[in-house]
Amino acid sequence: MEKFKKIMYAILYPHISIVILLVPVSAALLTYTFAFGSTESVIAYISYVVSFYALTIVCARSPIVFKGIMRFKRENKYSNMYFSDPALRVKISLYISVTVNTLYAFLQLVSGIYYRSVWFYALSVYYALLVLMRVFLLRDSVKKVLGKELIEEFKRYRFCGIVLLFLNFVLAIILTYIVWQNRGFEYNEIVTIAMAAYTFYTMTMAIINVIRYRKFESPIMSAAKAVSLTAALVSIISLETAMLTAFSNGEGPQFRQLMTALTGAGVSIMVLTIAIMMIVHANKAIRRLNDGGE
Repeated sequence: MEKFKKIMYAILYPHISIVILLVPVSAALLTYTFAFGSTESVIAYISYVVSFYALTIVCARSPIVFKGIMRFKRENKYSNMYFSDPALRVKISLYISVTVNTLYAFLQLVSGIYYRSVWFYALSVYYALLVLMRVFLLRDSVKKVLGKELIEEFKRYRFCGIVLLFLNFVLAIILTYIVWQNRGFEYNEIVTIAMAAYTFYTMTMAIINVIRYRKFESPIMSAAKAVSLTAALVSIISLETAMLTAFSNGEGPQFRQLMTALTGAGVSIMVLTIAIMMIVHANKAIRRLNDGGE
């Protein structure tokens, strides 16, 4: 029995070098399988087994990793600085968002050039403008102490709402054109997976930002939250247009047209609501602050 326990322990808790090696290997094998190889080939079955084992040993080590992370958080001065300073966390998250959105806008631009699609060109411009809005907010967050100059922050908050209102108008026109044309957009699985990963990231960050920023009375933070939510909503449309074509199981063009129309209308209405609420809220707040209100 003891020998069996030792064998199981060795299988579940191999040397850390094996864990580090298996994770990228399994990812590479799965990528090759779904992008270039057959899902029923020998390499495919090997990739399934290796990936399952990699996931198992990573999950088995997760409590140890979590304890190590918590210990590092307590003992490292930089991690202490990060977790004790909310404004610093906001700035870093903005830097990360700017980087990720820039890469995604570039991906849409490359897709537009490769597939010669107006839709991808439009998305690249849309995300590029969202990046500029984040840079605009990031510049203010670096130069100023957030939550102190409320009138100026609300003016920037209102400006972001106006820009979102304009972008939503442009997006509605583009979506109307796409629905009217009722065209599918075919691209390989790797691009689709990248779009899915971006959508998952933006949606996760949007939810985190809602929780993170609600404690701070800073219009700049609220504007950053609104931009993140807008990026997440629009990414749902771009992912849907890809998946309806790449993974359709015989549904006709009418189904694609209906789904694109419904999703596009829903997203457009939500972004429109966000933009109008930002403008109205900023106007009321600026009027109240100018009148000497709290």
